[in-house]
Amino acid sequence: MAKGKDVRVTIILECTSCVRNDIKKESGGISRYITQKNRHNTPSRLELRKFCPYCYKHTIHGEIKK
Repeated sequence: MAKGKDVRVTIILECTSCVRNDIKKESGGISRYITQKNRHNTPSRLELRKFCPYCYKHTIHGEIKK
């Protein structure tokens, strides 16, 4: 039996404040987390508050394209 598209997909979460500050070169890099989401329960882009080691605080990490 062949399955269609998988329900659970692997996504990458990227720090939104590091991306904005990339022009100023204040941070040493961009924080990224890898996680999974259920496509049926959350069809929109996922945003979570995670710790960013470059900003030294909890910031919003948004889903990016692969």
